[in-house]
Amino acid sequence: MRSLPKQVFVAARESPLSKAQFSEVQNALHCQHPHIELIPTWVSTTGDQNLHISLRTLGQTDFFTKEVDELLLTNRCQVAIHSAKDLPAAIPEGLALVALTQGLDARDVIVMRPHETFETLCQGAIIATSSERREERVKALRADLRFIDLRGTIAQRLELLFTGVADGIVVAEAALQRLGLTALNRMYLSGETTPLQGKLAILARSADDAMRELFHCLDSRQACLASST
Repeated sequence: MRSLPKQVFVAARESPLSKAQFSEVQNALHCQHPHIELIPTWVSTTGDQNLHISLRTLGQTDFFTKEVDELLLTNRCQVAIHSAKDLPAAIPEGLALVALTQGLDARDVIVMRPHETFETLCQGAIIATSSERREERVKALRADLRFIDLRGTIAQRLELLFTGVADGIVVAEAALQRLGLTALNRMYLSGETTPLQGKLAILARSADDAMRELFHCLDSRQACLASST
């Protein structure tokens, strides 16, 4: 193996959740390479800025990744860390997915105010969601509920709940775990979730074999290959 760098420059979104994801990768890497320091550059993406655009029918675009990946393509950073579910359908030319982490709990949850339950929410209660898929899963449980769109950081989403704009919000359990919010009152939803939810994607330039080798230890795809042989 080639000599390891002492520092690696990382691009990631500036949201609190993305910063928690950066720390997660940093801590996992330190278990294997304790002397390597990750140096972050925080980026505000189109998705962070345009909160009026609904995610319900957006599809697999670069809405949350474009500006982060541009730092890789212009050689200003060596790797990018993304929520794997935010990756576009096609990774930009010149970049490669060098690691897909094992991830955390992939389930969705409905967060409610303290002492409330899903069953006792009032008739016609308002649930805020960011996707049609999540809305349909909740509707299957209670057809009387009403729905509004959900955007912003986890803190902004929770504000809708605690200011009474919504009676419940649907979010990823992994996001709550990463932000230390597992004391919130919530109910797990059964069924399929967004592909790769809970996992983190680490991208590097396609020709950067050093980054591919370095982050190999975090790549859950390697573990899957090993277990199948």
